[in-house]
Amino acid sequence: MTTAPGVTDQEAPNLTVMVAAIGATVRQLRKEAGLTLEQLADRGQLSVGLVSQLERGKGNPSFATLVQIAHGLNVPVGRLMLIENTPSPVVRASQRRRVDSHGIPGDLCVYEMLTPDLNGALEATWVRALPGHDTSATPFVHHGEEIGIVLSGSLDVHVGDTSYRLDAGDSIRFSSTVPHWFANRGTETVDAVWVSTPPSW
Repeated sequence: MTTAPGVTDQEAPNLTVMVAAIGATVRQLRKEAGLTLEQLADRGQLSVGLVSQLERGKGNPSFATLVQIAHGLNVPVGRLMLIENTPSPVVRASQRRRVDSHGIPGDLCVYEMLTPDLNGALEATWVRALPGHDTSATPFVHHGEEIGIVLSGSLDVHVGDTSYRLDAGDSIRFSSTVPHWFANRGTETVDAVWVSTPPSW
């Protein structure tokens, strides 16, 4: 297994363990859903070989790939990251849990949970997108509805065939069933908050 960009040799073993754990979780959830490898790959718009490789704990899957698999399984991507429940309703800024796989290449973006767990009717996520972040190659499609507000920087939000430029303070709401993707084409880091219902991250 090659070391992912930005991951040191010391961190590589942890990455290997993480990918193996994610793969085992994907296999378990797929079997619980009664899906074949082919059916999950079709739902996630991925190749059968890629899904099979992940289930065997091989390779360096991108965060976008994990999102597609989670949506194919109809579960929040946090389920693949083994996000545990917490008894407190408060999420401290210093204790946010990341759901971008901690070192697996993730499209120049960091996702942190603002809600304490995945059990509620909605989920809020803090998103930090670095310049160059672009998910056009893997548009998101899932159940529910979402709203986002840009706190800093400028973010291009594409919903279906329409593109919107959101600057600091701007917000947008749309149906998550419409293919959507995001791009930071500026020179500043974008900070934004996204809320989705039901939880999809």
